[in-house]
Amino acid sequence: MKKENSYRDSGVLILEKGKKGMFYMVFGRFGIVLISLLIQFAILFSAFRFLSHYVHLLLGGVVIFNVISFLYLLNTEDNPSVKITWLMLFTVIPALGIFLYIFVKLDIGHRAIKARLVQLQKHTEQFVKDDEVLLEQIKKENKELYQIASYIRSTGSFPIYNQTKAHYYPIGEGQFEEIIKQLEKAEKFIFLEYFIVDEGYMWGRILSILAQKVKEGVEVRLMYDGTCEFAKLPRSYPKKLRNLGIKCKVFSPIMPMVSTHYNYRDHRKILVIDGKVAFNGGINLADEYINRIKVFGHWKDTGIMLQGPAVDNFTLMFLEMWNIDEKQEDDYRKWINKGHRQLLNHDLKSIKEVEEIRTVDTPGYIIPYGDDPLDGEHVGKLVYMDILNHAKDYVHIMTPYLILDGEMETALIFAAKRGVDVKLILPHIPDKKYAFALAKTHYKALLRGGVEIYEYTPGFVHAKTFVSDNQKAVVGTINLDYRSLYHHFECATYLYDVPAIQDIKQDIQETLKVCQQIKLEDLKQEKLSMVIMGKVLKVLAPLM
Repeated sequence: MKKENSYRDSGVLILEKGKKGMFYMVFGRFGIVLISLLIQFAILFSAFRFLSHYVHLLLGGVVIFNVISFLYLLNTEDNPSVKITWLMLFTVIPALGIFLYIFVKLDIGHRAIKARLVQLQKHTEQFVKDDEVLLEQIKKENKELYQIASYIRSTGSFPIYNQTKAHYYPIGEGQFEEIIKQLEKAEKFIFLEYFIVDEGYMWGRILSILAQKVKEGVEVRLMYDGTCEFAKLPRSYPKKLRNLGIKCKVFSPIMPMVSTHYNYRDHRKILVIDGKVAFNGGINLADEYINRIKVFGHWKDTGIMLQGPAVDNFTLMFLEMWNIDEKQEDDYRKWINKGHRQLLNHDLKSIKEVEEIRTVDTPGYIIPYGDDPLDGEHVGKLVYMDILNHAKDYVHIMTPYLILDGEMETALIFAAKRGVDVKLILPHIPDKKYAFALAKTHYKALLRGGVEIYEYTPGFVHAKTFVSDNQKAVVGTINLDYRSLYHHFECATYLYDVPAIQDIKQDIQETLKVCQQIKLEDLKQEKLSMVIMGKVLKVLAPLM
């Protein structure tokens, strides 16, 4: 391969990313998109200013329109925190606020995707079904587990499984090394779906293996979020990967048009290998996630690897997202292990492999699940709240962001007031100052309610991990903020009575040793600028 296109260094493959720096930002696609968006905003603002000259002639009509808008908003099913934000905008900038609300609710650009997802979910239900015998057993022995499993199953094709091994990784470096080992074993397919992919040591090493696996006949597919095209990878990057034989898609690329389309991002992190192994957690494919580079001090992240039948759920999640824009869908039976038996011409060797991964002798139950912002179900939030509401002894949480609605804040405080040991581990060095300022607006109420708050002094916590009562845990991509709980495509792994829960608990305990506990008196030392920023931004938090 020519030097100007790529180079290899110690088994790392790096594709040329194209022009970078200020020139690229201004004259490249980023600059064109930004200028186009600014022009559209200017046109919309000019139209609003023009119409505002006639408001005094239509004052009575405007007042009536505002009253109707207020009544409509108050009677919607929107979250109360979201209603407060919109009501404030209606009051401060009446006509423009209402116009923005209508624009957001029209959801231009996502109606077709929503309909397509519903169609895909109905089609795929036949390939991943509940084990009725297992469900009946759980119903008799553990009603609480049966109820949360039933809820998650009702939101998509996410059955509950046993006979699946779970291995927990308390740091990105550990999961990365295991990913390399498992990729090298791939024989049939590799599916990758990530929010961030960025060239460097981590992605270069993975890419080198993927390119080699393609030559061996392994099908490789990669999907990453469109925001990567702004800050990480050029628009031509998928073409470069396709030249290597890797099928590549960009989810919801940023286009030069004003739309609510950009509000919904693919924040998932999924890697599936041969239907035998799946990785999930907070770790993206970029060097900061394995501390190869330092951006906000030491990067604390977590992940999980599954081996066994529960992998099917992650395979299905990937295929549904991949097929959103496909005219001809995949034959899911090729990729879903439960579908293998349906292939009449499937060889006996493969059938034997399927049976082997379905007879893993391990205790407990696992539910990999996804959260779709277009279906009206806030699965990630409700699973977290279920853990808080049923906790008896403790709930320990790691999250990079703390931008809560009233319901989640109440759930945390209520658990603490019931005598549950509720601990939150957050970053001490933030990646976004505005998010840090918003998080601190919740500190006083949480601390007064009995919630303990700790900041990870070595740097930044990016983990999204819950663990409770030595019995339940969630490891995934879902942050405690509005973006994750309401606006993003997310995924996670729910664990019940599996051995890995003890590893998660131990990791929390070890992490607490290098954390600074925040007390009420510490809040008095907070910078005034940070306090003001948080209070001002809090009213807009649901829209951020």
